This record gives sequence, structure tokens and C-alpha cells, in this order.
Amino acid sequence: MRMRTMAMVSLAALMLAAVPMSFTPARAQSATTVQMLPDVADLVDKLLPSVVEISVQSKDPDKAGGEAAPDNNPFKDFFDEFLKRKKGAPDQGQSDKDAKPDDQGKAPDGSEKKEDDKQGDAKPDDKKDSDKDSILPDSLVSSMGSGFIIDPQGLIVTNNHVIADAVNIRVHLQDGTLLKAELVGHDAKTDIAVIRVKPDHELPAVTFADSEKARIGQWVMAIGNPFGLGGSVSLGIISARGRNINQGPYDDYFQTDAAINKGNSGGPLFDMQGNVVGVNTAIFSPSGGSVGIGFSVPANEVKNVADQLIKFGETRRGWLGVKLQTLTPDVAEGLGDAKAKGALVADITVGGPAEKSGLKAGDLIESFDGHDVKDNRSLQRMVGQTAVGKEVDVTVLRQGKQEQLKVTLGRLEEGEKMAAAQEKTPPAGPAAAPQQLLGMSVSDLSADLRSKFKIDDKVKGALVTEVTADGAASEKGVAAGDVIKEIAGQPVTTAQDVADAVDAASKAGKNIVMMLVSHAGQDSDARYVALKLKK
Repeated sequence: MRMRTMAMVSLAALMLAAVPMSFTPARAQSATTVQMLPDVADLVDKLLPSVVEISVQSKDPDKAGGEAAPDNNPFKDFFDEFLKRKKGAPDQGQSDKDAKPDDQGKAPDGSEKKEDDKQGDAKPDDKKDSDKDSILPDSLVSSMGSGFIIDPQGLIVTNNHVIADAVNIRVHLQDGTLLKAELVGHDAKTDIAVIRVKPDHELPAVTFADSEKARIGQWVMAIGNPFGLGGSVSLGIISARGRNINQGPYDDYFQTDAAINKGNSGGPLFDMQGNVVGVNTAIFSPSGGSVGIGFSVPANEVKNVADQLIKFGETRRGWLGVKLQTLTPDVAEGLGDAKAKGALVADITVGGPAEKSGLKAGDLIESFDGHDVKDNRSLQRMVGQTAVGKEVDVTVLRQGKQEQLKVTLGRLEEGEKMAAAQEKTPPAGPAAAPQQLLGMSVSDLSADLRSKFKIDDKVKGALVTEVTADGAASEKGVAAGDVIKEIAGQPVTTAQDVADAVDAASKAGKNIVMMLVSHAGQDSDARYVALKLKK
């Protein structure tokens, strides 16, 4: 089974075996409690003109937002013929000088979505005109998607993967009008993009709902362009909230059983008041077709991203400057509260907002800007949706005690560059004898050991050179080549530092000692481990 961004579709027959059943008589349900299925005909009449079909031409078939239907699809002939007609439309076959390729990061295709390091930059194509002239219409690959109008002057929201690597973008209105579109901005992290058309009259726009108020079980309606069948309507409910489908750092999808298929990407999911509650983005399917498990980006996230793309042409997210680690029960116990919840700070970016505010590695962030932090994902979303430059209150659990801090957020797009360039201070002092403790051998970082384990000269800490199979270190995944950077909340520079901290914890009657370790000293692998002092 695979997660898909509605780029592959097939239909499967559902066979049900007859099973003998026995029924127990029940009281007749009161007529006053019977709920009728909603009649959405009037609502559909109102909303259809605001939903558009989007056809895209791309130079690279492997990067296109959609491809031709699979060979075993009953709609294949129709679908392929539809694409040919779209490609051959007079306005579609524009001169090459009008092409506006998107030269930004590579968007997802099929079941896999890749993050864009240069998110949101709507830069012009800097290739020579002769390169554009060499692009012949026959070399382009056509694909389709959906979108919806959010401004009467022609602003349209869709998925990033629908318009990724587009050379030509065309918008088909419900009245048959075909308009050329240009990219306003796109964001691979949430798979949201905004495009613009220039109509000769105002277009019917829709509004966003407050997706925080959406409830599991409420009726929703999807309108889109599945298989090129524009203006298709399907009805269902919100099946679940807060789904993480591993498509990006801000995953918080609605799950719906409203039928969505290939071509629905970028289309709206409406509530029964006619407001957009989500943007249909992905499906979960063993066959490639709809099985009643679709995923939509919540409207609040979409609106936040769309507003930034319209204003700046790119996203400008808040940045805290920390690396987070999953909080496990034993790590929570090591922090002084076995029932603790929140986001555990594994490392701090030098010069970032967190360091300036006094946040430290080992702090457990319990609340951010007045909101409880449940886990790493919730903190990432909170920070990303907070304005750059805003001062927020942060509550942390540090060595068993709560502390209040104030943090002024930086900008994520700049912070990512700073974190990549971060360097550590080189170690000093001669190497000492190895220490044997907790089922491992720990040594100072000598030149020979750095060479043997391929550890950079800038890395500071004590090196694990051996691990016994049945020791406390082995149980927690500590291995030879790991560098201990911190223990019991204190930085480590020598093996003796580790031995002294373990001895002090044992004398204090503690059952667990916390260590910050990373393989070969790489910050990207830094993690906290809670080692039992007695087995």
C-alpha cells in the first residue's frame, strides 16, 4: 500500500461474500432522531463556478503533476483522448515566448513528495531565449489538476505538485473560458501554490472556513476535475483530524471519505455552509484509486501560506533555532517527570533565537505562546505559523523545574542556512585513559581516534569506543563511534567528565542518567538517551 498525491489511479471491483447473519429485534428509532442525508444541489449550483480545472504542460514527464491513466484503467482511452484535446486547444498551443517555466525546487510526483529548499521563490526563467525556442509543443507532457478562486480579480489556490515544473499553465472556468495563468508563489512544505489569471470580469470567489472548528463526522463536499471530468461533486464526512502521512514537516491533514481521485489535487473540500475547509492533496490506496481515504490540508494552514505567497511571493515562517527529539517515557523520567509531555530540545543553533533567549539542549518545551505543546509536530506547526519577529512566551522543564522564557522568533528560511553553516569549537587538552561504565568504554577524542572513526576536528565530547552486548548502553542503541556531548545537563569534553557525572548520579540515588550522543559527532544525529545506572 502506498500514499499517493493523486497521480496514479486504477479502479478495482469490490466483492462481498454472503455471510449468514442473525438479527435481534430492536425498538423502532424515533422519527424525531432520524437524520436525513443533506441535499447539496443548491449549494453545488452556487459553488461550481468557483472551482476550476487546471491543465499543465511540463518538460519533464517524471516531474509532472500527473500522467496518462494506467493501462488497466477503464477510463484510459477517454482520459488520454482528453489530454490530447487539451494539448491541441488553440490557446493551449501558445508560442514558446509566452512560456513561464517555474525554475524552483522539484515538487512531488506519485507517492513521494520532496521538500523544496528554495520554497516560494517565483523567479523568472533565466535561460536564453534560444533555449525556450528549442522547446517544441510535441516535447511537452500534459497533466491536470484542480483549483479554486479566492479573489474576484483572478487569484487561484491549488497544489504545488499540480503546477511543479510547469512550462504552461491554463485555467478552465466552468463557463468554458480558457485563461493563461502565471505562478504567484509555491510552498513544497505544505504542497500549496497560488496562481493568477487575468479575466475581463470579476470571478466568483469562495471563502475559507475556520478549520479549527471542523469536527469529525461533519459533512463535507469535494468538487474537482477527476480524470478530466471537470465539475465532479462527491460527498462524505471528515473521518479524522491531525493525520501525519509523512509528506512534510507540517503534516496535520483532515482525512475524508468523500471520493477524490487523480485530477482532484488542489481542489476544495467544502463544508455545508459553502466555505473551504481544506484542499484535497493525497489519497491512501492499495490500488491507486479512491478507497474512501483521502487527505486534505486544513483551511487555516492553506490561508496562512496563501496569504504569504500573495504578499511576498514566498513563505516567511517563524524560526526558533532548535533541533527536536522524540520524548520517550525513560527520557521523560530522566528529565524529572515521568508524565511529561512536550518537545525535547536536542540541540541549539548557535546565534539563533533559542540561544539568545536562554533555551538549552535538554530543555523540554511544554508551552509556546500560550498554547500547550503536545509533541514535536505541534511545536513545529505553532512556530511555523507565528509571525517573524514576534516575541513569544515559552515554558520549559529544565532539570525537573519549570522556567519561563521569552523568545523573539527569526525567519525559518534564513535560519535553515544558518543551521547548515553552524560550526563547533575544537576540543582541547590531552587524551586520558578510557573509562569503563554502563556497558561501554569511553575515551578522550585523540587525533588517532578521530581518524579511525572519521570524526571532524571541530567536534567536542567523549568517544564511545566499545559497547558490550548486554550493557545499559547497548539497550539504548549506543554504539562504537558515538560521541557523548553532554551528560546530566552538563557539557562533556573528556571521558573523565562522563565518569564523574555517572558517579555523582549514582551517589544521589538516581536510577537514570541522561546523555546527549551523536554518531561521529554529527549534529544531525544528536539524540538523548536515558541509561539505567543499575541493571
